Amino acid sequence: MLQVGQTAPDFTLNTTDGTPFHLADRRGRHLVLYFYPKDDTPGCTAEACSFRDQYEVFQDLGADVVGISSDSEASHQKFTQKHRLPFPLLADAGGAVRKLYEVPRALLGLLPGRVTFVIDKEGIIQYIFNSMSGATDHVRRTKDVLAKLPA
Repeated sequence: MLQVGQTAPDFTLNTTDGTPFHLADRRGRHLVLYFYPKDDTPGCTAEACSFRDQYEVFQDLGADVVGISSDSEASHQKFTQKHRLPFPLLADAGGAVRKLYEVPRALLGLLPGRVTFVIDKEGIIQYIFNSMSGATDHVRRTKDVLAKLPA
């Protein structure tokens, strides 16, 4: 898996509205990039809604939040609308970005893993949290890390 201190690999994926999201365009703001297994499952919904509920705190800390899964743009649109998510979800249909970020599979390789990266304004990975259980812990831990980074 990638390590803290490495430059976050650049990529481009489509957002829920079909516009391209290019990581390099996000320099100048911190980024919370979280990989999750699947839209509208209990753990993934809890995680997304926790990021939603804390979204203003992340904005105040100078960070954008972006979720990535292998679900389609259409699935992301429904998930975003249903749960009123204020941040983009990216469709990594072939899993290329998940592989680029070396996100491991979980539960005996049956499910895509749940990993959160905190990337600073310069594009350097400052924190990595890998945990399938405790989906909402991803939110709490990333807020703590961001609070220590210069805004």
